[in-house]
Amino acid sequence: MRVLLLGYGNPGRGDDGLGPALVEALAPKFPQMAAVVAMQLQPEHVLELANCDLALLADAGTDIPSPFTFEHLSPRRDLSAFSHSLSPWALLAVYQETLKAPPPSTFLLTIAGARFDFGESLSQRAQQNLEAALVFVEKLVRQPELERWKQACTSCP
Repeated sequence: MRVLLLGYGNPGRGDDGLGPALVEALAPKFPQMAAVVAMQLQPEHVLELANCDLALLADAGTDIPSPFTFEHLSPRRDLSAFSHSLSPWALLAVYQETLKAPPPSTFLLTIAGARFDFGESLSQRAQQNLEAALVFVEKLVRQPELERWKQACTSCP
């Protein structure tokens, strides 16, 4: 099974760099997995999704339970579909509209962050949440089975 791990966010804005930090930590351990780091989700990421069977998007978030949430996504058109930066749901909707096919099973890991100031590194809380997320995602990537990933979800769409 071809797995894509796409971490997005701005490392120059403190905890917003959690998604890229997750990918950068895991990519060397799993060379068979496609690993992508981006500042934001863009329509061009449809091409990355087209080359996988299972995708995990990783981002930072606020007002979520620590250390993270993990959810199975479905396509949903929203206002972001009309801009250069997309929500995860809009990315899947663009995939459907562009490729005229259902997107691969895609999950969103949102890691709890606390500080999003310019020029900051990860906060101590975010670093702890990242460590928990790394353990969680390593288990998923070692067993890339759709039903197992669905069972691991912490919230339902």
